[in-house]
Amino acid sequence: MKNKDLNTIDVTGARVHNLKNIDISIPKNELVVITGISGSGKSSLAFDTIYSEGQRRYMETFGAYARQFIGDMERPDVDQITGLSPVISIEQKTTNKNPRSTVGTVTEVYDFFRLFFARVGEAYSYNTGKKMVKWSEEEIVENIFQRFYGKKINLLAPLVRGRKGHYRELFEDVRKKGFLKVRVDGEIKDITAKMQVDRYKIHDIELVVDRMQVTEDLKARLSQSVQQGLKLGKDLMFVLVNDETAVTQYSKMLMCEDTGISYEEPSPNSFSF
Repeated sequence: MKNKDLNTIDVTGARVHNLKNIDISIPKNELVVITGISGSGKSSLAFDTIYSEGQRRYMETFGAYARQFIGDMERPDVDQITGLSPVISIEQKTTNKNPRSTVGTVTEVYDFFRLFFARVGEAYSYNTGKKMVKWSEEEIVENIFQRFYGKKINLLAPLVRGRKGHYRELFEDVRKKGFLKVRVDGEIKDITAKMQVDRYKIHDIELVVDRMQVTEDLKARLSQSVQQGLKLGKDLMFVLVNDETAVTQYSKMLMCEDTGISYEEPSPNSFSF
């Protein structure tokens, strides 16, 4: 027997506890109240039949390894239940006396909603109101190639952003790795031995990963340099055209294309009840 109406839950031959072979059709997407005198079988129908069968079907979706820890659930004494959706039950008698409890926290569906919002939520820039984008390395390379084709560019990896210090050790470390230039507070400089900056001023320091002209035959080199720049800049890098002062920012995190601000990926902890 198939459920002819997908908008109902059909229970056939319910005999749990004091139910006497009950048949009932319950509409979905409605607030349904089961009423009756004490002992008439309200809880037996709602909790011990419909909820119990929904929970049993959910448990059966687990693998055999997981079910050995959960244990088997008995099938309620009913001929058939069709049109049943995943179920949630709130206990009639709860031991939680917290007045701040909500339906979400008591049933723990709140935790699933937080995970759901973190995965499907879309971030928007608080400056422009535009949807923020997230690019892969391949998409960044393709965008740079199309946007700056034929131009001479500097690929920059941010090392210091708005912090004080002389950074002598930082300059020495990148010099030993074979890099030749850095951009300090907007000015590109050669890296020299014992190089340092004013320790009492706030600095922005970017490492010049590569300087190149964006052409077809250098696309492989561009891809390698972008990969290295994102690694050194911790998923963030800049592109500076030689005859310009403004930089274009690229990030593997969520980013506003207009302003360059970036957000971390949303996590369940980003959402409160």
